[in-house]
Amino acid sequence: MSNNNVCKFEHKNEEEDLACSMELVGIDKRRGRGQVSSGLTHECGVFGAIGCGEWPTNLEIAQIICWGLVALQHRGQESAGIVTSEGKCSKYFNTVKGMGMISNIFNDEAIRRLKGSIGIGHTRYSTSAASEEVNCQPFVVHTAHGVLGVAHNGELVNCDSLRKQVLQHGVGLSTHSDSELITQALCLNPPNGEANGEPDWPARIKHFMQLAPLSYSLVIMMRNKIYAVRDPYGNRPLCLGKILPFNEPLSGDCDDSREAEGWVVSSESCGFLSIGAQYVREVFPGEIIEMTRHGIRTIDIVSRPENKLQAFCIFEYVYFARADSIFEGQMVYAVRMQCGRQLAIEQPVEADIVSAVPESGNAAAHGFSRQSGISFAEVLCKNRYVGRSFIQPSNRLRQLSVAKKFGALSGNVKGKRVILIDDSIVRGNTIGPIIKLLRNAGATEVHVRVASPPLLYPCYMGINIPTREELIANRMQAKALARHVEANSLEYLSIEGLIKAVRSDIKSKSTHRVGHCTACLSGIYPGGIPNKDSDLEW
Repeated sequence: MSNNNVCKFEHKNEEEDLACSMELVGIDKRRGRGQVSSGLTHECGVFGAIGCGEWPTNLEIAQIICWGLVALQHRGQESAGIVTSEGKCSKYFNTVKGMGMISNIFNDEAIRRLKGSIGIGHTRYSTSAASEEVNCQPFVVHTAHGVLGVAHNGELVNCDSLRKQVLQHGVGLSTHSDSELITQALCLNPPNGEANGEPDWPARIKHFMQLAPLSYSLVIMMRNKIYAVRDPYGNRPLCLGKILPFNEPLSGDCDDSREAEGWVVSSESCGFLSIGAQYVREVFPGEIIEMTRHGIRTIDIVSRPENKLQAFCIFEYVYFARADSIFEGQMVYAVRMQCGRQLAIEQPVEADIVSAVPESGNAAAHGFSRQSGISFAEVLCKNRYVGRSFIQPSNRLRQLSVAKKFGALSGNVKGKRVILIDDSIVRGNTIGPIIKLLRNAGATEVHVRVASPPLLYPCYMGINIPTREELIANRMQAKALARHVEANSLEYLSIEGLIKAVRSDIKSKSTHRVGHCTACLSGIYPGGIPNKDSDLEW
């Protein structure tokens, strides 16, 4: 890469041996990550919007992106940012970024500063870099060909080998974020060169995707266009929405004859209705989509290595995604209900009522109830105004901290045998105190059913899963865990059952073969186990 292209930043057994080696590989990649008190954390959500027709657009792009990020707030609460362009100047973007929740960062004054007809946004939970303002996205850089903005969801599996390549071209990196690494890698000249000294951004994006097959969904913004990019394995989600005139209905399939006022791209579809957008489809694995004021078009689709299946993260269905999001043609809520049905088939138990650990266990509990014929009843009331507590001064206070988050509905519990559905068990810190809470409220029996398989392995593709030693399923089998948390019984959904539930109603419009990543459950990684000291073989 020429110096002119360098970017400048704007602001034992065999199974045990295998697991141990994977854990060692992940140690350095996890330095600087945010703390995880009990569960799992996703690292971020991305969003982009562009107005159609003549600019300046009548759409309030900054407000649309802000509302879109609010809908993605569950994917990250540490920091957020929005950058916009008025489409005139290639040297400057309007930028607002900061630490904290979206509602605290984007007040009326901030929105007024974000003028433009095009923009991208990001909400973050740290994975590969520390929770600091320097790591807030979108990253904005100046190149010889104008300003460039990038927002990234995911984690590069081969970030170390890619970092070496970028550094060998004389590029300096100011953070440990793989999102910055992506931004700089996009400035590498493609293998076939570029005509007339002008940047061929689709070729550069394709070159990057061939260097780093997973894991990412990207929104890349230039002065007057956005590129929406999904990794060839489809590991991280990304979807398209069409902004329609205010009085037009948004339900039903997308009608190409209806003229768009604008287009949006998002990690999830859950925020589309709130901004007047109709869900169109997912970005296909490996697809590069160009979004301009004239509309959208597919530039290219980068293929996976031969015989490799799609590897969409199955835990998006189980835990991360909002229940009203759509993946592979099906609503997440419906899939979680199906997981509950399958759980009732695999792990039945006699009881008086079925309930859930709110809120992500609710859909599975309803599915379990319908399949088993046992009535559903709420037994826990969640306090929505309790913040996260990372450090408690004593074990007694750690146990009592659950009582701050939940109250027991004693009238529904007293004298009852309760089946309690949870979406997953990670460290096991929460479920024991909840069971004690229900027993204190008068439950005669508490049977725990988990609507996902045991979590056993770390993730290298954008999910902050605790270390293998911290995952309770590696220390205790189901029966031992039941005794530990003082449940009458505890059972998990099988991996086969989860896959069956997830694929029961897939209506994907993509011609790609269906496939899901179960690495955290099975230890089978779609691109192989990362090797920090050499390039990955894909």
